[in-house]
Amino acid sequence: MARKNPNIVITGTPGVGKTTHAEELARNLGFRHVSVNQIVKDEGFHEGKDAETGAWVVDEDKLLDHLESTSLSATGGVILDWHACDLFPERWIDLVLVLRCDSTTLYDRLTARGYKGKKLDENMDSEIMQVLLDEARESYREEIVVELRSDSVEDVEGNVERED
Repeated sequence: MARKNPNIVITGTPGVGKTTHAEELARNLGFRHVSVNQIVKDEGFHEGKDAETGAWVVDEDKLLDHLESTSLSATGGVILDWHACDLFPERWIDLVLVLRCDSTTLYDRLTARGYKGKKLDENMDSEIMQVLLDEARESYREEIVVELRSDSVEDVEGNVERED
């Protein structure tokens, strides 16, 4: 059975605007926004936090089982918002939006969030080396991976209004 609506992943380094994009796009399309990080926290699909970075150590099997049980793969109309995309089965995903941000802008956003030390360095390196864009391109068909800029409010508005 074909999905009635596509499933979309919005991914990128922390601080690039994933949640803002996901909420706006979900509102405009009438889709369901799923914050994967919130599910990990709320449902306990983790093994605690990494001592150095403070990031959740995610139990990917439990997370994927939960997402599949919510009819994500069958019904569609879901926008997944998370910093990674390569764990989602390709059969679930119809479009991958990889948000990118200017390094100076991203640095300011992350330091405003209290990122420092190893956590700040790893996220900055990830963005500069386009790690998440490469992951998306390696995990999904080229034609469904779209790179978008997210440096300003105008970028968000333009990205959400795109029709191509």
